[in-house]
Order: sequence, then C-alpha cells, then structure tokens
Amino acid sequence: MKIQFLGAADGVTGSRHRLDLGGQRVLLDCGLFQGFKLHRERNWAPLPPALTEVDAVLLSHAHLDHSGFLPALVKHGYRGAIYASAATCALAEVMLMDSAHLQEEDARRANRYGYSRHAKALPLYTRADAMKALARLRPLPTGSEQRIGRLGVTLTPSGHLLGACSITVSAGRGGERLVFSGDLGRRNDLLMPPPQTVPRADVLLVESTYGNRSHPAEDPGARLAEIIQRTIARGGSVLLPSFAVGRAQALLLLLQRLRRRGAIPEQLPIFVDSPMAQAATTLYRRHAPLLRVPAAETKRLTDGVTMVETPQQSMRLARSRWPAVIISASGMATGGRVLHHLKAMAPEPRHHICFPGFQVGGSRGARLIAGATEVKIHGEDVPVRAEVSHLASLSGHADREELLAWLHALRAPPRQTFVVHGDPDAADALRLRIKDELGWTVRVPQHGEAVEV
Repeated sequence: MKIQFLGAADGVTGSRHRLDLGGQRVLLDCGLFQGFKLHRERNWAPLPPALTEVDAVLLSHAHLDHSGFLPALVKHGYRGAIYASAATCALAEVMLMDSAHLQEEDARRANRYGYSRHAKALPLYTRADAMKALARLRPLPTGSEQRIGRLGVTLTPSGHLLGACSITVSAGRGGERLVFSGDLGRRNDLLMPPPQTVPRADVLLVESTYGNRSHPAEDPGARLAEIIQRTIARGGSVLLPSFAVGRAQALLLLLQRLRRRGAIPEQLPIFVDSPMAQAATTLYRRHAPLLRVPAAETKRLTDGVTMVETPQQSMRLARSRWPAVIISASGMATGGRVLHHLKAMAPEPRHHICFPGFQVGGSRGARLIAGATEVKIHGEDVPVRAEVSHLASLSGHADREELLAWLHALRAPPRQTFVVHGDPDAADALRLRIKDELGWTVRVPQHGEAVEV
C-alpha cells in the first residue's frame, strides 16, 4: 500500500490523498486550498502526475475543501468516475456550479477594476468545466461494500454534513484495509446524527480540525438570541456569514426555534442572501430521512424568511437601515454576496458580524475574529467598527474528545495512523493524544510526502 499526501497534510484545506492498493490508483477527495496565500497558490501550481493519473476519485463529502478542485482535475485531463454518496452527489452539483460562478465573477471584477497583479485575471475553472466534472459523478449506497474494479469500497455516514461519509478501501476480502475518516461530525449536532464508527483499519487517515480544542459548553441558541436582542436594541442588524450548505440550514433551524419560544421578535426580518443556500435547503428537505430533525420541522425552515433572489435585491438589502438578521455566504467571507454586506456593515458600530463555526487561518473571517481593524474587500480597505464575534459552538466538526471517542471504537489498533486535515498545532496535539492515550503508531505527514505502509 502506498499513500501520497497531496493536500490537507500541513493545513485544514485542500484534501487530496493518493492511494495505490491492489494494483489500482485512487484519489481520496479533490479539494480546494483555502485560507493563507501560501496554500491558495497551490491551486494554480502545475498538477503532479500523481493527481491526474488515477483510476477513480472517492469523495468523502461536498464541502469545497474536499470537492472544489474536481472541475480543475477534469479540465487537466482526468477522465475517470467520481464516486460519492447520493446526497453528496446532489450537493456537489450545487456547490461546484456556484464555485465556478464565483471564480468567473471574481476574475471579471478583477479585470474591470484592475486589482489583479496579472495582465488578465483568469478563473481557476469555469461553469463549463464544473459541468464536465459533475457528469462523472457516480452515486454509491452507504453502509455496504461496493466493488470498484478490484477494490472494495464502503461509505460510512460520518455526520458533519448531509451525505458526508468516512471511506474504507480494501484490497479484496480479507485484504489490506485503509480507512479515511473524512470530516467527522458532532455527537449533538443540530441537524446530523452522530458519526457512525468503523470496525477495523490497517491504515487510518484521521482528520484533526479541532484536534487541540474542545467546543465551548454554551447553548448556541441562547448566545445567538442575546446577540440579536442586543444588536437590534441599538438599531443594528446581525450579519451571519455562513457556509451555504449545512451551516445555513442549522442557523435557520436555530432562528425558527428562537422565534417560536419568543427569544427573538417574531416579526424580526430574516433574510437568506445566498442562492446556493436556498438550493441546499431544498436538498436538505429532500433528504430529510438522513437528518436527526423531524421532517415537519425541516419543512418549516424557511417560514417567514425572505429569500433574496437577484443581485439587485442583494444590493438593496445591503443599503437597508432597518434592523434584520442576514444569512449570507461565504462562511469565511472569502467571496460571494456576503462581501457587499460586510462592506456596508463593518464601518458601522451599531451592527454585529457573527461568524458561526470554524474559520481557516488566513481567511477574512479568521482575521476579523482575531480583531482586525480593517479588511480588504474588492481591492478597498474597509474599516471595521462593527461588533464582531465567533459562535464556535456551532461548528460541524468533532472536537478532540469526540475524535478520540470515534478512534476508541476501532476493535484493534491500526498498523499506522496518519493525522491529516488540521493546522500544525491541532494535528500535532491529536497525534500526541493518540500516541499517549491509545499507544498507536501515529504521525503527521508532510505535504507531498509519499509513504509505503
């Protein structure tokens, strides 16, 4: 068995792991690098043959740091199938088309206003490239082994996001077995059931996003209600930069529950300014049996909520002075319609900008929660005078105790464990916990490293 770590080995994003097993070559995830410029520039680097010369791609879930490079992979010559759960395939269509649209819009805006350092800014990929990648998606059922060539592949629901799964790849019955955790969810997530465990792994790749932290023991609903009440009392609005898939639906669920129990005013306007969030909410309703929320409550997620459809409506909302709650993408304020709201609201002390969940280092969201007094948006320096907070308890990732509990469920120690998908301090903290508490052979791989196991 040979593994090459082509992403998410020295940071949280860009999940890409090449596996050679049983005479076949498989790519586990194909994500975008996000956050620090050092990492983002890897998206534009020449593709190594190890990335394109594979027989199949196995996708753990649809978040862009796991799926967002697929259109570029196909653009650069990949012609094989892309396998994932049915719900992940459905979400990937929404996310990849939106990502391609943003790539095109960002390039167009940079060329129009001249803030690109290149003679002509180009998108990483286009909507046509995304459509070609989507045509290669092949849904797999979860919970039972499926044959892909000579390999056995099992998808095990992992919580975290609709359709998200851990991936087990085995070389035939009784053969070597690699388990890739993907992103693991919470025990008490608002929307998703807890992650299911896997029985056995000869080699394990485990995520470590929160490998050095425990989630705050706070009630996210009570905290959000307090933020909203305090902000509207001074005539301001609350902006919730949100991942359009998963986080936006959790926020809607939370806001509806707060409304019903009178914790926030029933008539307070709530806006969802993200076409992708609207499309994803429809998919969450369609796949309601996969959620832990009663189907009747899922149907009411958007009751009394205004869906902002057009860019013109979005711009009018950004100019509005009436108190409101605005959910807009992207979740780390790296692009999309949320930037117009940030530009309008950040200079005004009466407003509140609340980031719900993880912010990757180097993103605008990470800089804002760290106390930045200005941020660059569309080439302009925008002062930050609004109140900024971080609702970390809404994270969709397992924390260090939940990660250890998932690992404890393995019936025997893996021959080798690799800690991936974490910032260096988080990955090394989890490595030490696994070494000291479980006694396993464990290490953190380097970016680009190839190992024989």
